[in-house]
Amino acid sequence: MHRINRIQIFIGALALFLGSFVYLIDRPPEHTFFVKTSHITISLYNTLPNLFGPFGSSLPTYVHVFSFILITAGLMTYRKRGYLIICLGWFLVDVAFELGQKFNGWSAGIIPDWFDGIPLLEGSRSYFLKGTFDFLDLVAICLGTITAYFLLSITNRNSKGENHEKFKK
Repeated sequence: MHRINRIQIFIGALALFLGSFVYLIDRPPEHTFFVKTSHITISLYNTLPNLFGPFGSSLPTYVHVFSFILITAGLMTYRKRGYLIICLGWFLVDVAFELGQKFNGWSAGIIPDWFDGIPLLEGSRSYFLKGTFDFLDLVAICLGTITAYFLLSITNRNSKGENHEKFKK
């Protein structure tokens, strides 16, 4: 067993948190599941100016793949081979969801009916039917994956010769 890499997890979680501001500031609340279903008004849309400009459309896609790669790697591995597998896995997941928006009829058709009524899963069909495919999102996925791998390499304690001991409480 190895120790978790708290720096990787922290950077991933921080990026995910900061990336959520795109949805709170630059997107109409009815277009975002967690904003629309919130019991309190958390949207700052039309309250603050558009802070993210043209990057706001693909920034969440970049942040998603980047953050989840860092969080997963921080919890699971400290070897370069593991990093490559995690990066490839999240890359494929994000590309599949983006392409699912392009082929939305087929994608929505494979969503099981039992997803209805289950929080977070109930919006799956709507994600594909109302989502918009964007080639720039594919570019953002590529850039997020590459950036995450680069950052994993920098924050990898094992690459500096540190000996990973078993996790101690």
